[in-house]
Amino acid sequence: MIANFKNFKIVEFDTKQGESFFNLIDSNRARLSEYFAGTVANTKTLEETLEYCKLIDQKMKNKSYLPFSIINTENNNLVGFIDVKNIDWVVPKAEIGYCIDFKYEGRGIISRALDCVIIYLTKEYHFKKLLCRVNSYNLGSINVALKNGFELEGIIRNDYRTTDNKVVDLNYYGKVF
Repeated sequence: MIANFKNFKIVEFDTKQGESFFNLIDSNRARLSEYFAGTVANTKTLEETLEYCKLIDQKMKNKSYLPFSIINTENNNLVGFIDVKNIDWVVPKAEIGYCIDFKYEGRGIISRALDCVIIYLTKEYHFKKLLCRVNSYNLGSINVALKNGFELEGIIRNDYRTTDNKVVDLNYYGKVF
């Protein structure tokens, strides 16, 4: 376990929980398609999700991808996901992404979970910088980044393609340790 708070715990993602992962993404698919395009594209069906979990497992083994689950300890449900990708071990630095089930939005859970993961990453892996790329109109995610001490480093225009092929601007937020 990485951390726990209130009725939630943060753990390394268990790729054997593919069905729970599929359910989290599927019940939030419409809103995540704008922000988690790669994950949404790889989890269209339960079967695709289980195959995607095998790929995630391989990436976890070679430390090129570090995913974390947010679990509600009252019912043991997966309610959120934080992933660390585009890792550059030379610096070391990485990009961090996050999402939470719509039923848990607005309660500060993702902000607290992200804080826990950041503390873990800096202690365990000694990251010197973390970066968030946030769709310029995703105000909730921008607020989470700001609450966790990330600072706007710039806006990159036409930097990301959503699952519906829309090209959008991304705000780049960085946090240095």
